Amino acid sequence: MLKITRATNGEAVFTLSGRIDEEEVAELETLISSEASGRRIVLDLKDVTLVGRDGIRFLERCEAGGIKLQNCARYVRELITRQRRGS
Repeated sequence: MLKITRATNGEAVFTLSGRIDEEEVAELETLISSEASGRRIVLDLKDVTLVGRDGIRFLERCEAGGIKLQNCARYVRELITRQRRGS
């Protein structure tokens, strides 16, 4: 289960709490695509407890697309780096 809180202050900040897996990725993609173009998007991961393989792929695509990952746990950062390298 994933809880998503949205705040704005010139940028759209989505604070995520819980798990990011396949089901949650679809919801997050919908939320992100509904944001106004040109607005910077930030995903705050400070309360994320678990990220599955689909979640790692999603976060890697987000970062590659210019979305800022804030408060990203070290293990998540390492998995994103591995995903980028194709390992």
